[in-house]
Amino acid sequence: MAFPIPSRQLFIDGEWREPIKRNRIPIINPATEETVGDIPAANAEDVEAAVSAARKALKRNKGRDWAATSGAHRARYLRAIAAKVSERKDHFVKLETMDSGKPLDEVALDIDDVSTCSEYFAGQAEALDDKQKYPVKLPMDRFKSHVLRQPIGVVGLISPWNYPLLMATWKIAPALAAGCTAVLKPSELASVTCLEFGEVCNEVGLPPGVLNILSGLGPDAGAPLVSHPDVDKIAFTGSSATGSKVMGSAAQLVKPVTLELGGKSPIIVFEDNDLDIAAEWAIFGCFWTNGQICSATSRLLVHESIAAEFVDRLVKWTEKIKISDPFEEGCRLGPVISKGQYDKIMKYISTAKSEGATISCGGSRPEHLKKGYYIEPTIVTDISTSMQIWREEVFGPVLCVKTFSSEDEAIELANDTEYGLAAAVFSKDLDRCERVTKALEVGAVWVNCSQPCFCHAPWGGVKRSGFGRELGEWGIENYLNIKQVTSDISDEPWGWYKSP
Repeated sequence: MAFPIPSRQLFIDGEWREPIKRNRIPIINPATEETVGDIPAANAEDVEAAVSAARKALKRNKGRDWAATSGAHRARYLRAIAAKVSERKDHFVKLETMDSGKPLDEVALDIDDVSTCSEYFAGQAEALDDKQKYPVKLPMDRFKSHVLRQPIGVVGLISPWNYPLLMATWKIAPALAAGCTAVLKPSELASVTCLEFGEVCNEVGLPPGVLNILSGLGPDAGAPLVSHPDVDKIAFTGSSATGSKVMGSAAQLVKPVTLELGGKSPIIVFEDNDLDIAAEWAIFGCFWTNGQICSATSRLLVHESIAAEFVDRLVKWTEKIKISDPFEEGCRLGPVISKGQYDKIMKYISTAKSEGATISCGGSRPEHLKKGYYIEPTIVTDISTSMQIWREEVFGPVLCVKTFSSEDEAIELANDTEYGLAAAVFSKDLDRCERVTKALEVGAVWVNCSQPCFCHAPWGGVKRSGFGRELGEWGIENYLNIKQVTSDISDEPWGWYKSP
């Protein structure tokens, strides 16, 4: 399917502005490898303009235009944004499918979630009003204390390409709900719908400068945003390697960061499961989003007594996955995002074979697709824990399988990783599920399922998967400064010093 990609500029202070250096980045359709448009490429000077606009919006009218308004006032904008995105859903779905290569049906769910997330944080903004002047009980009657929750200030938001508009919204919605102003830097590999979001902001009358959107390369736009002295906080989702650089740069100014980074998540399947139900969840947990998901349960640990039969079921399920142009009806696996990502994944598969692993399914380009960055869903067996493909994040449709003999061994293998984003456990024994859940060193555990994600529940990891939590009531806390206010309510002198 072909249709024109809107040609946008940078969205700064409520206006579309050409990048100062007038550079643009080509948009490559990953399903066809064709150039279908371009996006503006911001640099440090454009970042300066966007941060200045955000700071001006934060302080305008002593904050009464945005930062110091009621949560209910900001909620009206978030609800209007949710309604406008729903109204233009078809437009967003088509653009994101072409830009990212994700199956159309997946993108449709993502855009629905953009509206749901905006609605949810509208409610959190309203709830914020009831939490203001929250009383703090003190041991001395002479003093009275309460807490104010105020916006942390101008925030820099850096979002990834695998859920382009949705993961941007995970940051935008709570930041705006809290009263912050923001500069969003989406990934240069998928920025189209984020830029289109600027038009939504104008259509709902969002005050100029409250949200600014800069597409561009990481070193040219992302790095200056992170290090900018007028940016009060950074929220970043991306690779662990880049997250370390973000944290190091922010540390120079003691700037708070929220990091949602990579993963190598385990999925543990015990012997007492319905094998077909567990098999479908296992492939969904790894091959959803074309395998490009930080929480992918890509390390399958299966009890040795059912391993052979379970792998056989996995292969049969996997062979039925429809791999096609993402616009085709029933597509369940599209191309990966770019040639660079394609080459990286294929190298992981090749290295695994050279290290002695067995490719039980997939591992190649689909024969019927000569163009596009397509990789068959791949199942790798005969794994050792030292193998690169077992230890490193592949970020593609590759599922690695290893057996275990006991609950303790399963937990030890699951936790034997530098990552700690998510995990899944499958068993009909719910007491066992509870024991394993408590023992897993991760930020999220799925029991008898994999990958359900709701904006109502906290999201984030431990270890090299990052820190801080997005979503839920915890998500808005990232963007608030908690201020203690304590008053002396007595008419008596303090009496510590002798009066003159």
